This record gives sequence, C-alpha cells and structure tokens, in this order.
Amino acid sequence: MTDRQSQILKAIIEQYAEVASPVGSNLLAKVFRVSSATIRAEMAELERLGYIMQPHTSAGRIPTDKGYRLYVNELNENQLADTIERRGERALAVRVQEGGMPERTIRNAVDTLVELTHNLGLGTIGNQLYISGLSNLFGQPEFVSSQQVRQVAQLLDNLEPWLRETSPNQPLNVYIGRENPVGRSAGASLIISRFRSSFSDHSYIGVLGPTRQQYRDVMHLVRRAGQELEEVLYDR
Repeated sequence: MTDRQSQILKAIIEQYAEVASPVGSNLLAKVFRVSSATIRAEMAELERLGYIMQPHTSAGRIPTDKGYRLYVNELNENQLADTIERRGERALAVRVQEGGMPERTIRNAVDTLVELTHNLGLGTIGNQLYISGLSNLFGQPEFVSSQQVRQVAQLLDNLEPWLRETSPNQPLNVYIGRENPVGRSAGASLIISRFRSSFSDHSYIGVLGPTRQQYRDVMHLVRRAGQELEEVLYDR
C-alpha cells in the first residue's frame, strides 16, 4: 500500500465514523487536491486489497474489518493521547475517584464511558457483568435488522463467561467485527481494558458499538478508565 492509499483509507474511516454514510471520491478529491479519477483509481486498489468495500452500486466506499484493523494497529501511544478531549478524561477521573464503594466506582466508570462514547458500556464486578447504554447501541443505524440485533444479543449473552474463561491479557484489547468471540456477523467492535481490582487481577471495563467508531478517542478513554480504576481499587 502506498502512502497516499494509506492516507485515503484513514480519511474514509474517519469520515465514515462522522457521517455514517459511504464516502465518495468527490469529497476525497477536494481533501487530497487531486482529480476524482485519481481517487477512484486509488479506491479501486484499496478495494482490491480488501480494506474498503462498496455497499451499493454507484455509492461511495466504507471500511472493512481488515481496513479498521490496519487503522487500529497503526495508532501509536502519542496519537491516542493527543486526540482526546481533555474535559472527557477529567470527567472520567472525577467520577471514578468519587465513586466510594468498589461496585459503585466501577458503575460510575461504565456510565461515564457511555456518556462520552455514545456506545454500550460494560464492566465486570466480581463474577457479574454490569451493562449500561443499550439504547445507545441499538439506536445506531447499523443495527436495524433483527438478525444483527440477535447477533449482538448473542455476543452480550456470552461475554461474561468468555471474559472469565479467556482472560485477555493485554491492557487494551480491540476486537473488530468478525474478530469477536461470538456475534461475529453483528458488525460490532468490542474495546476493553483489563485492570486489577479488589475483585480480581483480571477485571474488565469497555464499550461495545458498531465497527464505525472514533477509535482513537474511544480506545484512549477505555484505557484511561482501566488505569483510573486500578489506581483507585488496587494500588491504594
């Protein structure tokens, strides 16, 4: 993949996250100051490589799971830290530090992630999975078919035992679309952070939403939520 193709893929992912509509060549031609024909040729190559797809004839392009994975893998620590709105990070810290009892602290962190990311939020409290923001999740335009809703429900039904059995070890874990353990056809992304708490060394907090995400901001917030919870519930 050329540098320009990489930048076009990034632009498609970020624009699609904003508008939830396929991204066309005319818009990208203005951004990159080249002809629409040049953009169409580059998009055709990205499609051939499997990073984007055309959902309808004569429509623009949207990212594939493979495209999202490349984008997420290329985000480095500085990009995650530099793009987040600091006000949101401060709000998260305050809600965690003022939580009081461990159960309430985790619930506060999850509820704050729901408010900041507009996704479904989740967190483990002992052997229980706390979930908040279902209306956010099923209000997304991606989840309009009953089949997709069933796939998401299957993922949620099996998430707590999967986390307990698998115990993902990375501080930040991102499962995109078909990478999810269950509900692979739902078109959802699971972003979770592992943290140590009074309940377990493998406690988790995160969000579930469509693959169309503001990954930089959401990943940073989820990671910060795990760090704040570990500081309050384990380090002290």
